[in-house]
Amino acid sequence: MNEIGTLQYPLGRFCFDPKTSMELREQLVTEYGLLPEKLEAAVESLTDQQLDTPYRPGGWTVRQVVHHLPESHMNAYVRLKLALTEENHKAVVADEAAWAERKDSRNGHIALSLELFRVLQQRWVLALRAFSEADFERTMWHPAWGTVSLDYVVQNYAWHARHHIAQITRLRERMRWT
Repeated sequence: MNEIGTLQYPLGRFCFDPKTSMELREQLVTEYGLLPEKLEAAVESLTDQQLDTPYRPGGWTVRQVVHHLPESHMNAYVRLKLALTEENHKAVVADEAAWAERKDSRNGHIALSLELFRVLQQRWVLALRAFSEADFERTMWHPAWGTVSLDYVVQNYAWHARHHIAQITRLRERMRWT
């Protein structure tokens, strides 16, 4: 991976672990509950100028990433619930790049998105703790992924949050923002 690719994907690209177990699922559910604290720590004490710094050349600003996380996880949560109640739910995908360019994402205060992410992740945890083994095996169709299990979705969105938090923390390290 070149430098831009490493900056864009500091944890590497998502890789599904098909050897899913109830233990791995429980670890992921616990992680979902901890992700908001990690995001808050990643942006703690950043100035507006720092929040408006792209995490890589041509990338979103830290502010856009913070707003993106709850928006993306909210869409995924709805898809997850629909997949529980429909056979092979057909997901609709938002134009995340266009959403990130909206004024609220480019200029909005991050406090509401941090709170939304915190509450939303608590809801994910509540929902996932109620899953049966069969629920994790249910499928949905996604335009970019094809037909995937809810295990795939749960692993993907844990990675997704870690990935964006790493973009912010690596930027902080490179810029020596303490």
